[in-house]
Amino acid sequence: MNITNERQLAARAAALGVSADAVAFAELAALARSDSALVRRLAASALGKLAGIIPEADAVAVLMPLLRDLHPQVRQYAAKALGAFGTAAEPALPDLRDLYRRPDEKDYVKRSVLAAGKTIREALAIAAQQAVHACQKCGRTVTDDEYARSQQAFQRTYCDPCFDEVFLARRNWETQVELNKTIQAADGTVVQSDGERLVAEELAALGLAFRYDNRFRIIKGYAIRPDFYLPELDLYIEYWGMEDKLDYRIGMLEKQKLYQQAGKRLLSLHAHEKPRLREALREKLKHFLPQATGR
Repeated sequence: MNITNERQLAARAAALGVSADAVAFAELAALARSDSALVRRLAASALGKLAGIIPEADAVAVLMPLLRDLHPQVRQYAAKALGAFGTAAEPALPDLRDLYRRPDEKDYVKRSVLAAGKTIREALAIAAQQAVHACQKCGRTVTDDEYARSQQAFQRTYCDPCFDEVFLARRNWETQVELNKTIQAADGTVVQSDGERLVAEELAALGLAFRYDNRFRIIKGYAIRPDFYLPELDLYIEYWGMEDKLDYRIGMLEKQKLYQQAGKRLLSLHAHEKPRLREALREKLKHFLPQATGR
């Protein structure tokens, strides 16, 4: 993009931001995908200025991918803009949290992320105080204490009896998961399968920090436990080791759908790749970390 055209588009994005016109959304959505970081940044800023005028859910959907933009100022302005959309920006909270936790993120980006997250959460708290909530399991109206307890534990709404039932089932399942961790990788990580061991050892060999089997809330109402999460790359890795079993495959497809809905980057490895799993992992990482392949 030549500099004259870039300046024209940047000026156009700035003008749309003060237009107070809902029709501006479509053009700003296109500008947010510009090849120019300057134009993307100003488009994000303009979307935030039009909060309350343009379609909120659509604007949030445009802004969320910009949180992963390669340019820090674009990430900064996207975070600022999301804060202007209040409760409508709730789907962005997991992405904002992940961005804030990135060890290499710029301080000024983190300040904007922190402010946006606080604003969104405060808006949600105000909305929650005005709402009447029903148990998702039995339909009974819940008390404020029941709502707070179930949201804290599950991000879902349960009355106390249903909470206890769900909590017990979850605890039994998590206990079984921990009992299945019997294989130790070279770095000391204890995993559930030989395929996961190979992944853990290859990530360690590549010098990539990872978290194994940690729970993340990537979308409203759902917690997910990825096999591996690479915080420096904001990348999730799943080793699908039992695709030949119907129940497993159904769960796999549901989990993949959650990643997609949340806009998360997912690297999938499959059982048929196990004979060359390390090589498959390196090849697929090229799309996320080109320099890793030279090691």
